[in-house]
Amino acid sequence: MEYLNDSYLKELETGVMEVTNGKFIVLEKTCFYPNGGGQPFDTGTITKGNEVFTVKYVGKFNGKTGHEVDREGLQEGDQVSCRIDWERRHKLMRSHTAAHILSEVLHRSTGAMITGNQLDIDKCRIDFSLENYSPEQMKKYIDDANNVISTDLPVSVSSMNKADIDAFKMTKLAKGLPEGLEKLRIVSIGDFDIQADGGTHVSSTKEIGSIELIKCENKGKNNRRLYFSVS
Repeated sequence: MEYLNDSYLKELETGVMEVTNGKFIVLEKTCFYPNGGGQPFDTGTITKGNEVFTVKYVGKFNGKTGHEVDREGLQEGDQVSCRIDWERRHKLMRSHTAAHILSEVLHRSTGAMITGNQLDIDKCRIDFSLENYSPEQMKKYIDDANNVISTDLPVSVSSMNKADIDAFKMTKLAKGLPEGLEKLRIVSIGDFDIQADGGTHVSSTKEIGSIELIKCENKGKNNRRLYFSVS
């Protein structure tokens, strides 16, 4: 899971550990992010010699990262080169860091907790609990988030033992953190936001660009949804 240590790792050399049904591949190490936590999987290629296999899906299965490729041909023991679609990954990184900033702005301003989220290339969404709601307020929160972005804060990753900290303060998720975690991966955006997180992020807020509001929706009692993009 090299992507956890270096979100900018675009390619690497590794070996094939397992092949299931010809198209489902487990590698010794991977730079491909698996689908989960609201962040989509990486796409890209796995190359063996002159043969190029397109990665169609990446997910976690029984604790292992599985890569679905477009055709058969890879074998256990093969040495391969992996390359992610960097333009896609970087857009998701920018969107992910933007989502953290926007979530913190919402939480500071309203106390809202995040009930759901989904990143995508064209638009992202944040679901949150909030009793009072107006589109005009949402526009202001977007402006506030962009003001934070413009200060060019550094983004860093560290780890902490869950037993040593107040884990509740390390998330804006209404459901809290998954049970069974002993060590938390912490993403810090300057001194503005600190959250436990398992996704990929940019190293500085200047890389985000700016957040643009697409639309807001009222999903029922205290349930709100905000769509945004980064440009």
